[in-house]
Amino acid sequence: MAYKALYRTYRPNDFHEVAGQQYIVKTLQNAVHQNKIAHAYLFCGPRGTGKTSIAKIFAKAVNCEDPKNKPCLHCTNCQAVTENNHPDIVEIDAASNNGVEEVRNLIEKVKYAPIKGKYKVYIIDEVHMMSTGAFNALLKTIEEPPAHVIFILATTEPHKVIPTIISRCQRFDFTKLSVWEMERHIKKILHQENITCDDEVIRMISQLADGGMRDALSILDQCIAYAQNNIKIHHVNEIYGITTMREKLELFSFVYQKDVHLLLDKVKRMIEKGIDIKRLTFDMIEILKESIIYDYTKDTDLLKLLNEKEVGILHHKSIDDRLSMIDTLMDTYDKYRFAANVGAYFEVCLLKMLENNTEAVSVSFEGMDDLPTEEIFDLPETEVQKDSPVSESSHVIEEDDVSRETIITEDKEEVNLSEETTDVFEDPVQVSEPISVEEKKTERNISGLDDEFVLRLLVGANKPEKQKDIECFMDIERYTVELEWAKPANTLKNTEIMASASDYLVLAVDNQAEANDINDRNEHNEFDEFTNMLLHSYKKIFAVSSEQKDRVIAVFKERMKSNTLPEPLVFEKHKRVVKEEKEKTETELVMDLFGEGNIIITEE
Repeated sequence: MAYKALYRTYRPNDFHEVAGQQYIVKTLQNAVHQNKIAHAYLFCGPRGTGKTSIAKIFAKAVNCEDPKNKPCLHCTNCQAVTENNHPDIVEIDAASNNGVEEVRNLIEKVKYAPIKGKYKVYIIDEVHMMSTGAFNALLKTIEEPPAHVIFILATTEPHKVIPTIISRCQRFDFTKLSVWEMERHIKKILHQENITCDDEVIRMISQLADGGMRDALSILDQCIAYAQNNIKIHHVNEIYGITTMREKLELFSFVYQKDVHLLLDKVKRMIEKGIDIKRLTFDMIEILKESIIYDYTKDTDLLKLLNEKEVGILHHKSIDDRLSMIDTLMDTYDKYRFAANVGAYFEVCLLKMLENNTEAVSVSFEGMDDLPTEEIFDLPETEVQKDSPVSESSHVIEEDDVSRETIITEDKEEVNLSEETTDVFEDPVQVSEPISVEEKKTERNISGLDDEFVLRLLVGANKPEKQKDIECFMDIERYTVELEWAKPANTLKNTEIMASASDYLVLAVDNQAEANDINDRNEHNEFDEFTNMLLHSYKKIFAVSSEQKDRVIAVFKERMKSNTLPEPLVFEKHKRVVKEEKEKTETELVMDLFGEGNIIITEE
C-alpha cells in the first residue's frame, strides 16, 4: 500500500479531533443539534487551518443517521463520507471548474433529490478562482436553493469573492493556530507514530508552519523521512537551512561585545553551511521586537520565540539601541531583492549595528548550554553501572528505560551514551547509601527540599514516564471545575513537570512559597487520590522553585560530565491510606439524626 502523508492520515473525522477553531466548531455543532442549518456557508482563512476538513465533518454530521451523536462515525452515511465515496457529498475545485458552463451543469444537478442522505452538500474549494460570470450564474441558486441542498464555499482570499455572494452566506473566519495548539497536536501524532522528538524540534516546526496545521505536518513528514524515528533540532536546521536560537543569540552577543573577528567568522561559517540569510535577518528582527515587548509588559505569555533566559541576554542593551538595530536589519532586508551577494549585505548590516552601539557590553551565556533545557531532564535516563549499590528490585532505572542520549563535554565533543557504551563509566561512583521515603523529612531545610535530595530524584526519573505524565497533565484543566478535584487541580495546573518516575513526580513552580505549600500537602497525602485519578497511578508529588530547578540542573550537568552522580532514591511501595471508621453507638446515631441540641439524655 502506498504511503499516506501525515496530514491526510490524521485529517480529523469529527468535531472533537479538530485542532483550534473552537468557536466555529461549537457554532456548527449547535446548528446541527438544533436543526438550524443554513443553506450556504463561507469558510475563509489562511491555508491549512481546517476549512475543507470542517466542511467534510459538517457534511457528515447533517447526513448522520444517529439522532444524538452527530457525526457518529459508524452509520453508513458517516462511513461513506470518511471513505470519500458518498454520492450526495460533492467536492468541486473552483480553480479548474471556474467557468459559466461548469456552474450551469452544477445548477442542473442541484434540483435532483439526494440519493443516500438527507442533504446534498456541495463543497466548492478555492471559490475565489471563479470568474465574475460564474459567480453571477450561481447567485440565484445560492440565494434560494432547494431545501435538500447545502453550499459550503471555502477560500483563502475572501476579498476576491463578490459581495453579493458573501451576503447570502453565513461567514466563518478561520484563524491561524497558536503555537501551543500546534505543539499539543504534533505531540499526539508523534505518540501515535511512536517517534521520539525533542521538544525544541516541536517548537521549531510550529514556528515554521506559521499557524497552518497542514504545513506543520508536512514539515514533520519531511523530518521523519530524513531523521527516521529520532528527530533532533539539528535535523530541522539542516533540512531548512535555518539557525538555532543559540546561534542567533551568539550573533547578538558578538555585536554587543564589538568583537569583529568572532562576528565575521560566525557569519562566514553560516554562509558556508547554506543558511538562509533572508530568513535569519527576519528572525533577528522578530527576536529584538519580542525582547522590547517583554521589556514593556513583563508578560511571559507574549513570548513566542524566546524564553526568559534568552530575553535576559538581549537586555544588556537599551531599548533605543535595540530599536536602532531593528531599523538597520529592516533596511537591509528590504535591499536583499536588489543584492547580487546577500551574504555581503548581511555582513555590512551587522557591522553597522556594531558601529551604532555606544559601548561594548560583555554577554554571558551561563545557564544556556548547547543542550536545550528540555533535554537536560531526560539525561537521568542514561546508563547506570550494573555493579552499583542499587538492588535489582529498584524500579527507578531499568535496562529497558535506557535510550541513546548525547552529552556535551567541556571541549564540546559529543559523547553518546547507550547500552553498547557502558565502558564510559570505568570506576564505580562513590556515593552514600540509598535512603527511603521515611527519611526524606531529614533531607529538607527551611527553604524547601535539599538540593542533593532533588538531584537523587532526577537520577531516578526516566523519559517515557515523563512523556506519559505530560500527556495526562494536558487534561488537568477540566478537573478545576469539578467540586471533588478542584483544589488539587488548581494547585497543580500551573506547574511544570521537571522529572517523572513510576512512583513520584518532580514539579517546578514560580517561587519557594508555592513549592513549600505543595510539599507540605504532599506529606499529608492530599494529592494521592487525585494523582491516581489523573495519572492512573499513586504518585508522590515533590515541588521545587524555578530558582532551585536551575541550580540543580547546573549541578546535575557538571556531575554527569565528571561521572559523580548520586544513586537514585529507593522508595518503599506507596500505599494508599484508608481511615478506619469506628462503629457508632446508638446514642451517636440518634444525635446524628436529630441534632445534639434537640436530644436530652436522662438516666433511669
